[in-house]
This record gives sequence, C-alpha cells and structure tokens, in this order.
Amino acid sequence: MLPSQTVENYLKTIYLAQSASSSPEALVPMGQLAAALGVVPGTATTMMKALAESGLVHYEPYMGVRLTPAGEKLATLVLRRHRLIELFLVEVLGMSWAEVHEEAERLEHAVSERLIDRIDEMLGRPAVDPHGDPIPTAEGTIARTDDVDLMAAPVDVPHVVTRIVDQEPGFLRFIEKHELMPGQTVTVEHRDDMSDAVHLRGGSGRQTTLGARTAAKVLVRPLDEPA
Repeated sequence: MLPSQTVENYLKTIYLAQSASSSPEALVPMGQLAAALGVVPGTATTMMKALAESGLVHYEPYMGVRLTPAGEKLATLVLRRHRLIELFLVEVLGMSWAEVHEEAERLEHAVSERLIDRIDEMLGRPAVDPHGDPIPTAEGTIARTDDVDLMAAPVDVPHVVTRIVDQEPGFLRFIEKHELMPGQTVTVEHRDDMSDAVHLRGGSGRQTTLGARTAAKVLVRPLDEPA
C-alpha cells in the first residue's frame, strides 16, 4: 500500500498516541483512534485491517492497534516533514508559532523528502520545532528526553521550558502571553493541592498561576542540566 495522505494521518496519529502512553507496548484503543481522526470506529477498523495486511500495524480485534517497525518508520518521517515545515514557516516566513500547525498539516503530505532535506540543511539541522517537539532524523529516529511537566518539577529549582504539548492556537497564545515559551526560564514556587494549581515565577520575575491541566502541558528541565 502506498503511503497516501490518509494512511500517513493514521500512522502519525497512532504514533502520537503511543508516545503519550505510559506503556510503549500498549495498544491504542480503536475508539481513541477514531475520535482523534474524526471518523466512526467502523471506518478506523477497516483501515487498520488494511494497514495490518500491509505490515504497518499490529491489529488485535476489539483490543486496539500499535505500529510495526515499518509503520513507525513511516510515521516518524511524516512527523519530520511536519515539524521542519513548522520551523521553516516561523524562522523563514515569520509566521506565528500559534498558526503554523494547521499549515504544516496541509503541507506535510505535499513536499518531497528531497525538499525537506534541503529545508533541514538550511535551518542548520535543528533538533526541535517551534513548540519544542523533537524533529526525527532522515533515518526516522527520534530523540527521547526525560523532561517533566510543571506539575512534577521540583519546587524552588530554576527550570527551562523545553516543550509545549498542546498545539491549539489559543493555548499557544496563552503560553506566549505568560512567557512560558520554549527557552524561557521558570521556577515552581508553590503547589496548591486544594485548588489543584501551581504558582510560578518566570525569568523576568513575573508571577503566574496555572491550573493542573495547563501546567501538565508545559515540559521543563533543570536550568543547569545539558540539553
């Protein structure tokens, strides 16, 4: 089966769901996959059967699906195109980091690997996109990190923001407004278990309070820890 736009979207969605799971061997439930792609479960199941026949996924009826090594390789190459396009749109065309995700969703299926490699070279072989997401290599490998979110970061220890895991434009504008973009410094001053909130101090001294759901989408690492 040729990697059509639909196939690439399925593989990428499965990969992202697997990456977000606490267990790398866990199956992605069909209902979760269908909801993420905006299709009915029957449509997703039909596609999974076809991808299983092509050797791209391991599908267990009524249980779920996970990528085979071949499927994972294709998924990471789609992510590579997507994330390099996002960085190109921000760094070269001057677009806002809050508006490039949807543009990259459209362009990731249209560009050739040759063009993507030229973009990669022009940008200096970057490690991450504007949101801090790691950019896979041309071989399909992707760097793993031990970064934690703001709900788990130690108190009173300066950290640098490394990644924002929600690409919704309104959320990104909120993050930008509160000076929590990748590369900026932040210190957790206090967690309030009663209100399920975390109180922060930014590098400029700005104080911010975030709810747990928002704080969980901001990843950081200690400021003195090498990247």
